[in-house]
Amino acid sequence: MDYLPLFADLSGRPVLVVGGGDIAARKIELLRRARARVLIASRELCPELQALLDKQELEWLATEFDPAQMDGVFLVIAATDDNHLNTQVFEAANARHKLVNVVDDQPKCTFIFPSIVDRSPLVVAISSSGTAPVLARMLREKIETLLPASLGQMAEVAGLWRDKVKQRFSRMSDRRRFWERAFDGRFASEMSAGNVEEAKRTLDRELQEEPTRQGEIFLVGAGPGDSGLLTLRGLQVMQLADVVLYDHLVSEEVLDLVRRDADRICVGKRASAHTLPQEEINQMLVSLALKGKRVVRLKGGDPFIFGRGGEELQAAQQAGVPFQVVPGVTAAAGATAYAGIPLTHRDYAQSVMFITGHCRPDGDDIDWPSLARARQTLAIYMGTVKAAAISEALIQHGRAPSTPVAVISRGTRQDQQVLTGTLEQLEALAASAPTPALLVIGEVVNLHGQLAWFKHSAQQGARESAVVNLA
Repeated sequence: MDYLPLFADLSGRPVLVVGGGDIAARKIELLRRARARVLIASRELCPELQALLDKQELEWLATEFDPAQMDGVFLVIAATDDNHLNTQVFEAANARHKLVNVVDDQPKCTFIFPSIVDRSPLVVAISSSGTAPVLARMLREKIETLLPASLGQMAEVAGLWRDKVKQRFSRMSDRRRFWERAFDGRFASEMSAGNVEEAKRTLDRELQEEPTRQGEIFLVGAGPGDSGLLTLRGLQVMQLADVVLYDHLVSEEVLDLVRRDADRICVGKRASAHTLPQEEINQMLVSLALKGKRVVRLKGGDPFIFGRGGEELQAAQQAGVPFQVVPGVTAAAGATAYAGIPLTHRDYAQSVMFITGHCRPDGDDIDWPSLARARQTLAIYMGTVKAAAISEALIQHGRAPSTPVAVISRGTRQDQQVLTGTLEQLEALAASAPTPALLVIGEVVNLHGQLAWFKHSAQQGARESAVVNLA
């Protein structure tokens, strides 16, 4: 180990910074976050540091470095582009047994700045001992995605309960087990949901009760397929799951991000091919949660847009099971963006309507006159089976047969395919399109040829062959 990791309390302590440019400003920003008293020796100050000086948030000692300036300071930082001056600072600091950092000159550092994940008071520091700072930064970015923003506040609340926990549990092992349950249970979930007062009540309640684990349901939108579109919160929840119930629409690359030792249960949900009836899925979610499981219900797209997520949470609410919702990128937004089709455009469409091609058998008839209005975009989910009826009804109610349409298959995935044509060709386009597919109707489809960016060449070939076959 080349460096001993230390967390130094700099609050109110003087730190000397030699240099007043942009590099010095970056280091001073970290020092100010640690509430250090910043002293500067520099010929001039960059605008950012001058602004801080004007607000009396730092002290400008001198325009030239003098080793005597190190007397009484806690740390020394050299942030200049003058190698001779940097060497002077390093040697003077060593002679006075001061910890010193010469920026971007690792041999002249007796301490280094790590890459920091700040969830104060929880702080994670990553260092390569100055050998590969870019690698340390990349690791920091990965860790950032895994640590919820609520961790800092969670640590603060836990600190307020330390004395209570010590009074309740005399043995350290019992206190440790209590906190392990709290940080992996309902307290942590309530903190992540922003329910701070309820989280505090949970801690008080769990201090008095025998240890039990209450289950919870997380309804998570997996997005349309590309794992890069999964939300940060969705990834965090999937890493905590005990069991995951997922649909066929959830891509393999998203499923690969689920915690390795979590149970996975496929509950189907393809159009006209449900592995389980919705009522059984609802009951399974509730039963697993009542056993103390952390249950993730993973749905393609967004769970509240034609995903029946509301029905599943109604069942959870009726059973008294706590739940959270993590929204996802819905297919209409993701697939059209990857196809280069804006859902709205001031020259073509001032509104967009999301529609499902499958309605309840006892439901009201579709308002076709509203859907057939010009200068709006229709995004139709699960519409390939009824494409002929959709085309016929829209034309009958006034939409022009020449209205541009697109059928986007397996949107955002590596095998995405986009077929374009006109409204009167919709049935033939849908019949030749792989599923799952989204139907897009409206003048914005004309922009696909200009704006398609995702695997554009492969899509162009597919589009041209589709048009030729329909001619």
